Amino acid sequence: MFDVGFAEIFLLALIGLLVLGPERLPGVARTIGGFVRKARMSWISLRNTIEAEMAESDISAPIKKTSEELKKIGRDLAESPAFKSVNSKFPTPETDPKAESESESESVDAPKPDLLQEPDIGKSENV
Repeated sequence: MFDVGFAEIFLLALIGLLVLGPERLPGVARTIGGFVRKARMSWISLRNTIEAEMAESDISAPIKKTSEELKKIGRDLAESPAFKSVNSKFPTPETDPKAESESESESVDAPKPDLLQEPDIGKSENV
């Protein structure tokens, strides 16, 4: 990232030694090292997050494309005359108001079968 060689580091250490003195230089160097470490870790974390998002978008792009194609095919089929003619032969409760009223009257008036009743198997009247 920065082209800092040994000569530049030595020059910075010498200037730091002259400005800060030998007593405070190790503590300042430790503090600066901690800040540099935190900055590197933050940069690595940010880079990993961006790479993960990019990988996720690369993976999800074909899925979204296929989903959109399937929806388009479904709309095209629903709008096709052949589908409409087949679908019109079989009315559904949404399209046939009589079907709703008949199903409601059947469910209210129809007797419910007794499911616990045993069948008459093996019993014959002509013995």
